[in-house]
Amino acid sequence: MRITIGDYLIARLKELKIKHILGVPGDFNLQFLEQIRATEGIEFVGTTNELNGAYAADGYARSHGISALCITYGVGDLGAIGGVAGSSAEHIPVLVISGAPPLYAMKGNYRVHHSLGDGDFSNIADVYRDFTACQVNITPENASFEIDRAILTALRTRKPVNIQLPSNITYLTIETDMEHLAPIIPSSDPERLKSALEKTMNMYRAAKRPLVLVDMDVDRLQMTDSLEEWIEKTRVPFAAMSTGKAILSEQHPLFIGTYKGDDSDPGVQDRVENADFLLCVSPRFIEWNSGQYSVNLPEDKLVRLARDYVLIGEEDFEGIYGKELMEEILKNLISKHEEETIKKPEVEKFQIEKNKKLTHKDFWKQIGGFLKEGDMIFGETGTSNHALMGIHLPNKSTYVGSQIWGAIGFTLPAYFGSMLADPNRRQILFIGDGSFQVTAQEFSTILRHKQNPIIFLINNDGYTIERYIMGMDAKYNDIAPWKYSKLHKVMAENSQIITFDVNSQGELEEALNKAEKATEGILIEVHLDPKDAPEALKKFGPTVANFNFGERGPEQEIPNKK
Repeated sequence: MRITIGDYLIARLKELKIKHILGVPGDFNLQFLEQIRATEGIEFVGTTNELNGAYAADGYARSHGISALCITYGVGDLGAIGGVAGSSAEHIPVLVISGAPPLYAMKGNYRVHHSLGDGDFSNIADVYRDFTACQVNITPENASFEIDRAILTALRTRKPVNIQLPSNITYLTIETDMEHLAPIIPSSDPERLKSALEKTMNMYRAAKRPLVLVDMDVDRLQMTDSLEEWIEKTRVPFAAMSTGKAILSEQHPLFIGTYKGDDSDPGVQDRVENADFLLCVSPRFIEWNSGQYSVNLPEDKLVRLARDYVLIGEEDFEGIYGKELMEEILKNLISKHEEETIKKPEVEKFQIEKNKKLTHKDFWKQIGGFLKEGDMIFGETGTSNHALMGIHLPNKSTYVGSQIWGAIGFTLPAYFGSMLADPNRRQILFIGDGSFQVTAQEFSTILRHKQNPIIFLINNDGYTIERYIMGMDAKYNDIAPWKYSKLHKVMAENSQIITFDVNSQGELEEALNKAEKATEGILIEVHLDPKDAPEALKKFGPTVANFNFGERGPEQEIPNKK
């Protein structure tokens, strides 16, 4: 059959069950957008800028599994690259479709707008080479092969890919049999798989204190269900890294807490580092999730599953897919491990004092009772993320944050993209005023699409996380004092979203009750002191200052404790 190149790409996106393509129109992608507009079952959804579009695509993929972002060449590409890099760091597959200049202009090295005006079209591709798993430039000759290769690479690696689509070829037709995309089915070397399984089982049989350590790739490599089933049947306890928060239930009786080296929950460091069988899925330690690199895993007792190899003790098994070995481990169940008694910290029941001014300590205790099973919870980098790390979330919750990339402003557009992908799930955003201002335009997109958001805007007059690192009273950590609870009237004249300004526990209680019944969304602006912060952040700030600036850096200005 013959099909246009643009329609071929659209058909592949629909095969992935993508219903929304996020991005920003630009003159080089308009012809492709016209083809999207003419196709049922899929639509282009504009964001306010390319960076927000990339964040929104990341959020969409976290709910749906994969997403598509469509931007224009040069200015659009580089506007989006910060978000694309974040998706790469967090292992989120996004198809970045760049509307490129006409193919003849690229071949002839024309000097065009949205470029450096030097006829060089390699520089943008070079930028994307470091932040995507695959980069393709589409021509009529290679279209079907390269489009499929890019999509399959994104699915296989769980990373973004870049598809450059020249503006003048989307209506050209190609010959294709249009068969379904080849399934991504791992196939390990049989001997290596058998040997790895045997070594894993022998190590497990000899273990007296086995343990599982969870990081984000358990989710990204789609091992959550099999790992959870194995834990359930063997009764082996598990810990989570902060970057693996809530991937397995934090309410599970076998969950022992968070592992961060010297900053671990009580008793967890000893339990992890002295395990005689430690099963994990490609953990990645940075200074933030490792207690400043204080982790000390028992390497000789470690079974480390990666996407396309496995490390067992000191032996590296190439040609094995971690997911397939996990499935084999599950098939070869050994009798239950003797279950440990894991003492859980008692959760103090919060007693409301209606007239008491809100503090971080009390606010997050009060919020704990608002969260429900199945919630998707977004925690912005800063006070929100640090506070939520200390809350054991309800069963079947999903936690989203910029855990490795650490981009402030990420969660607001990501929240929009996620709600677009899964509008029937209750999704909650916690974001600080400083982060909100970075990507605030996307609040207008949320309103325009009449979504039903639940947003807690933590207004503490600036960058509190930065204040605790350095410059507690410095002007560079101040921001403009917006009236956030009134923004919806400016951004959407007919908005019916409910807004609250809360300063006390009683005002927060009233707002939470309204949030339960809101049908067009709610924004709760929570006013807190600029020098107030979760205890975890108060510890985090000076540690970061020491790491970043060393002993000769400026002395940290910590406010006097009352």
